[in-house]
Amino acid sequence: MKKLHLAISTNDIKATIKDYSKRLSAKPCLVISGEYALWRTETLNVSIRQDSSCQPGELRHLGWEDSTALSMSVETDVNGIVWENFTASQQAEEINEIWSKANYQPES
Repeated sequence: MKKLHLAISTNDIKATIKDYSKRLSAKPCLVISGEYALWRTETLNVSIRQDSSCQPGELRHLGWEDSTALSMSVETDVNGIVWENFTASQQAEEINEIWSKANYQPES
């Protein structure tokens, strides 16, 4: 199964979590205080991140959470948009490498 992945920059994690939780009708499955949040719904994988290299609200990248991905891959499309392809476990590994105290384990 594939879920569309959207990664968006923010300068206010707390306010964005409140807003997106309402829009997605779900609470994030992971919050790194002041830095990152992740939602995994039936159809979407949405992350927000405080990222000084991007303007608030800017698309950081797109991708697919794909249960059949053999490894995490990254490509850039004809418009310069970065696309990632990964399993939930591969995404968790990346999260845990960046934030070692997160100990994030995705639900099946």
